[in-house]
Amino acid sequence: MRRGIAATALVASLALAATACGGDDSGSDKSDGPVTITWWDTSNATNEAPTYQALVKEFEAANKDIKVKYVNVPFDQAQNKFDTAAGSKGAPDILRSEVGWTPAFAKKGYLLPLDGTDALADQGKFQPNLIEQAKYEGKTYGVPFVTDTLALVYNKQLFEKAGVEAPKTWDDLRKAAAKIKGKTGVDGYWGSTSAYYAQTFLYGEGTDTVDAAAKKITVSSDAAKKGYETWLSLFDGKGLHKADTTADAYAHIQEAFVSGKVASIIQGPWEITNFYKGSAFKDKANLGIATVPAGSSGKAGAPTGGHNLSVYAGSDSAHQKAALKFVNFMTSAKSQSAIALKNSTLPTRDDAYTAEVKADPGIAGYQGVLPNAQPRPALPEYSSLWGPLDTELPQIAGGKESLDKGLSNVEAAITKLVPDFSK
Repeated sequence: MRRGIAATALVASLALAATACGGDDSGSDKSDGPVTITWWDTSNATNEAPTYQALVKEFEAANKDIKVKYVNVPFDQAQNKFDTAAGSKGAPDILRSEVGWTPAFAKKGYLLPLDGTDALADQGKFQPNLIEQAKYEGKTYGVPFVTDTLALVYNKQLFEKAGVEAPKTWDDLRKAAAKIKGKTGVDGYWGSTSAYYAQTFLYGEGTDTVDAAAKKITVSSDAAKKGYETWLSLFDGKGLHKADTTADAYAHIQEAFVSGKVASIIQGPWEITNFYKGSAFKDKANLGIATVPAGSSGKAGAPTGGHNLSVYAGSDSAHQKAALKFVNFMTSAKSQSAIALKNSTLPTRDDAYTAEVKADPGIAGYQGVLPNAQPRPALPEYSSLWGPLDTELPQIAGGKESLDKGLSNVEAAITKLVPDFSK
């Protein structure tokens, strides 16, 4: 799940408004001419989109009967835009859908089931947990395109100077942070108040915000409370940086890490390129990547993020056939490897992790922690559950609200999002 993606330039928004989507792109769909399909790409317009645009040209060169109208849509606007467009039968033929959106759009009937189609011809090559995450009620509605998870990233030089290793548990992290502070004068760890990042503490206690199978809200259960108590405790102590509850907290934490002012943070692979731009990681080998520490249950894990390529169910058969072929091309091993090399993102299929791709220590490191990533349940409302937590957790971490009060408020808000769930 890429955080904090900036909006693209105004020209992108104007292009979006002018785009003819789905089967409405009639001018290019004559029987004697190529079929024109529209793709809404929600990636970063500056750092990632050029790679995708180059692949579009490669696909068109190999498929003269298909044209791809590429539109880069700001990530923070795309979900609502697609929802509106699909509801009026004017959605794009293909959407780069955040994994949390996929079941929500599938529930509304906006996405085409891909089981048995050309798009999923190589299904066995993809990591099973990513395919599972693209399903809703037993059917697959997306092909994994880019994946990510969270890891403990650390400064190897600072850890070595303090004589500590990558911590296996949160208690190990607390002890390591104190030693790092004592030996180097630098804080050993700086945690986030974001709900997505705090999710790792719930997994460490073997729980989640909800139990989707039992249709029960568990965010204020004893196990969840224990996880959040551990999360809160890591903002206070020797070598533990105090909580940043400002709107710019993400940027502050990231900058401190890449400049060597803090020895470790929890972060995702979308920042690999930016890690290397920092003074602390001019030598890429100095970047350490480890599985997030385990909780008292002995379990360690982080949420699985990323994006799927999904096909609009409202397109006609000609557009769908072309779209399925395009999705297969973009998610092929060759394309996935090319994307990884250019964008430093994680491939979703094992055969795309070539020796050249794994030569990037960031990609190789995150590949090692992917097996511990936790798939999200196929609950359309699941991603929305973090909203109330993003409101309450900074209040708790900043000492403006008690943990019990904050979790009670979250539980009340989640009850409105999933009214058929019990407490």
